[in-house]
Amino acid sequence: PRLTKLRGLILSKTASNLVALSLSAGVGGNLVAVQASRISTYLHMSGMPGESPETAPRKCPSPCSTFFSSDVNSRSARVLFLLVVPGHLVFLYTISSMQGGHTTLTLIFIVFYMTAALLQVLILLYIADWMVHWMWGRDLDPDNFSIPYLTALGDLIGTGLLALSFHILWLIGDRDSDVGD
Repeated sequence: PRLTKLRGLILSKTASNLVALSLSAGVGGNLVAVQASRISTYLHMSGMPGESPETAPRKCPSPCSTFFSSDVNSRSARVLFLLVVPGHLVFLYTISSMQGGHTTLTLIFIVFYMTAALLQVLILLYIADWMVHWMWGRDLDPDNFSIPYLTALGDLIGTGLLALSFHILWLIGDRDSDVGD
């Protein structure tokens, strides 16, 4: 609930009616929920929550092990990360063709939007790798406990990064006169 209130505060201070804000925040949360569920399923195959198989690190994983190892969960993290750009391009095209947003899709806007979306998912996938293993080691089923936190965190991070992107775009002069109408 606190993360949702913080997201609402960010939305109220920015262009709250922009379709892109909701879209960006939601996609990252959904992708990381898939990853959290995959990691949890992988851990369930080797025992019950609270047991400590070799694959469940007790400390914070390195970004290299999260994204660049030969582990099945690392490969799925890379695939989910690579889905961000094509997925968001489809959504941006759909919003644009339906004239659903108040933002013109300039090249600089798309670059900032994609950077925010990629950074959000990168952060979330790393946190998911840590959080699922951490909860597993504390006898909590990560499917039930980590996904709500990760999706709320995804909303917060996505909204914050996109709001920051809009602010930077405004400062560098890439403005739409009807934003906020």
